[in-house]
Amino acid sequence: MTTLREAPSPTKREGHIPGEPGLWIMLLGDMVVFAVFFGTILVLRGRHPELILSSQPALHQGLGVTNTLVLLTSSLLVANGVRLARARDARAPRLFLGALACAVVFAGIKAIEYTDLGTNGHSPGTNDFFTYYFVFTGIHLGHVVLGSVGLIVASRLARSTHTGRNRDSWLEGIACFWHLVDLLWIVLFALLYLVH
Repeated sequence: MTTLREAPSPTKREGHIPGEPGLWIMLLGDMVVFAVFFGTILVLRGRHPELILSSQPALHQGLGVTNTLVLLTSSLLVANGVRLARARDARAPRLFLGALACAVVFAGIKAIEYTDLGTNGHSPGTNDFFTYYFVFTGIHLGHVVLGSVGLIVASRLARSTHTGRNRDSWLEGIACFWHLVDLLWIVLFALLYLVH
């Protein structure tokens, strides 16, 4: 006589918020600050459209597009790095270091752009558009530097031999911060370089 086995009941996956709760307070606070920056740019655009139209052509759209692609690539590397680190795959640290290399490329391109703008007589004191451009992209660049430190930490944590209770939380938190850096750049790029 054959007996039928009862199919196992599907396991219930509880909701999981990546990282630590305190991290989300910081990320949300950061998003609020940048929302004010974005609003400031939109107000300037509404009040002084001629200033935007005369200043915007000095920016290098090609460099902005390149930096956008570099950050999107880095976010893909970070997402895959977290996935591989959870599986204890030895390739995970290399993905975080690849994202770090992207951050260095981003900063290098931004330095080239700042230098070129300065050489052509554009500085934070030129007009309101360039004041906001240098301040907001400079603050974003500070986030890239901070995120780069996080990527170095992530590459160490992602080693398959590294153990610890909070390892995955730290990796997820660093990844969330890095994705925020990417998202903020995409909005800055659109507002400063593209929208006429």
